[in-house]
Amino acid sequence: MATGQHQASQGLLLFHLNERQTFGIGTLKVKEIVPFQPLTAIPQSHPVVLGASYIRGETIPVIDLAAAIGYRPPAKDTLQECFVIVTDCQRQRVGFLVRKIDRIIDYSWRNISPPPKGAGNNIYSTGVISHGEELVQLLDIEMVLSHIFPVAEDELHAHITASEQGLLRSHPILLVDDSSVARRQLAEALNFVNVPFDVSSDGSEALDMMEKAAARDEPYDILVSDIEMPGLDGYELAFEIRNNPKLASMYLILHTSLSSEISVDRAHQVGANEALTKFDAAELIHAMLRGAEHVEKGDVVPGVASRLQV
Repeated sequence: MATGQHQASQGLLLFHLNERQTFGIGTLKVKEIVPFQPLTAIPQSHPVVLGASYIRGETIPVIDLAAAIGYRPPAKDTLQECFVIVTDCQRQRVGFLVRKIDRIIDYSWRNISPPPKGAGNNIYSTGVISHGEELVQLLDIEMVLSHIFPVAEDELHAHITASEQGLLRSHPILLVDDSSVARRQLAEALNFVNVPFDVSSDGSEALDMMEKAAARDEPYDILVSDIEMPGLDGYELAFEIRNNPKLASMYLILHTSLSSEISVDRAHQVGANEALTKFDAAELIHAMLRGAEHVEKGDVVPGVASRLQV
């Protein structure tokens, strides 16, 4: 299958919040790892925010990751043995306190399985991956951040004219994201402007939905897809679409929590029209409007625009 040629391995930073469970976070989200250092209290902050750390000229909030996802936090007398993972995600730099840094491994999104059902802590997991005898739980950083730093109301809603609404309503839209937080945000943005859409939590399912819609001669015109998804990721999904004559004219918008030029460059390489860092409703809606206009003109050209904002 041609997709395999576009499946690149990525780095996964392994770490521990306790002695038993191994967690992982993609290295593209990690800016650096620093030893724990004394923190400055932040008044009226969320209970799991330990304080602020001054790192390389920037004040960064530090979150007790164990407490944030329902595990026992480290004892105060062990903090000096802990580390802070500084991340760059959803346009904000945040530090996560962890007990132990393990190592970095290579992995593929195709090898990730959905998190097992039934355990409460799995709400913060996007999936699991086997590495040797270990079962690594991939942490849903977006979910963690959404509970601690909720998205402002004005970022969830956009305002459009009646003619713009009519334009969007005339072009079928499909949203794809494995994160329940992201799906709710995407859905809220479109519901607010009263524009219908379909949604999928899986790249493979989305591809099947698109193929069936095209076979009914009711194709989707606009796709908004996450990049980082288990199984068929956003890059592979875009590649499959561009190499399928029945789907190739779609306007593809890939969005990611990664504030990375690497992600945007690769998105364009596989045929995406735009790459957005999530989440801002106005940016999303206006990207869709550009897509609807391009589809109507019949001049969808992959990679014509990048709207990365960092």
